[in-house]
Amino acid sequence: MGSKQFHVAVVGATGAVGNQMIACLEETNFPVKRLTMLASSRSVGRPLRFRGDSIEVQELTERSFKGIDIALFSAGGSTSETFAPMAAQDGCVVIDNSSAWRMDPQVPLVVPEVNPHAVAQYTQKGIIANPNCSTIQMVVALNPIHQTFRIRRVVVSTYQSVSGTGKKAIDELFNQTRAMINFLDVERSVYPHRIAFNCLPHIDKFLDNGYTKEEMKMVNETRKIMEAPALAVTATTVRVPVFFSHSESVNVETERPCPPEEVRQVLATAPGVRVVDDPSQNRYPLATDAAGQDLTLVGRIRRDESVPNGINLWIVADNIRKGAATNAVQIGQILTQTYL
Repeated sequence: MGSKQFHVAVVGATGAVGNQMIACLEETNFPVKRLTMLASSRSVGRPLRFRGDSIEVQELTERSFKGIDIALFSAGGSTSETFAPMAAQDGCVVIDNSSAWRMDPQVPLVVPEVNPHAVAQYTQKGIIANPNCSTIQMVVALNPIHQTFRIRRVVVSTYQSVSGTGKKAIDELFNQTRAMINFLDVERSVYPHRIAFNCLPHIDKFLDNGYTKEEMKMVNETRKIMEAPALAVTATTVRVPVFFSHSESVNVETERPCPPEEVRQVLATAPGVRVVDDPSQNRYPLATDAAGQDLTLVGRIRRDESVPNGINLWIVADNIRKGAATNAVQIGQILTQTYL
């Protein structure tokens, strides 16, 4: 990395992902000359820590981006739709964590372990999209398999933690669990049903085809990131009563034979992946193991005996880190090292 330093902004700095972005910038020694914290008016003046300093949150306005080089956005789709083009117009490169820009053909959708070359396309709109959390961890594991064995079809079922919905959902799971243990009435506001001791096959809105938006994100984003527009992908996404980390059961069919031991070898040397796969010792990826780290854990690697070239995988990652903040900061590192 050169000695060049950058003025960086975090939009949505007070949220769970925004907080984690700030932590990741610090952990990675990102070349930050100055950090600006931006959020809605209700958070103005709130102090946040960065490299031992206290920085007060400022209100996000159309004038916020003058002189800023890179802005990490984690403030929701409508905020990104409004403010990302304004930031880009002021010469700031936006790395956006919402779904607003992901499928825009002029906006690169990037997972650094999979398609770092796509960052170069940022010049078209000044925006780079960060994929959906459940998509990121899946493609980190699938891409090396695809490069070696050529994937034809993917069937995925997710087991997604409540932190994917935000702090209110974390509080709701905690409060409902405590209420049930104490035989009290359970209150719900975030989810349409009780999440404590339950599984909800419903993430985001339902669409006319019977799938949810989350499920179709996984389909469409996987094709775009892996540059495989004809790849067959089908998804069922489920919210489970876990605080952090998303887990996924993934069934893959390939064009070439994919013996489990060869898949293990391919994944063992893949960037961003750790193989955790020794069932005889009860070793397989757990949500509790993935929480707090940036690697994607893969295990339960076994042949699908119902088809000629099939493999089953269990994929787990921290949805706030690799599924959001870390991935965005990694994109920023590629920008600073190669393009800015």
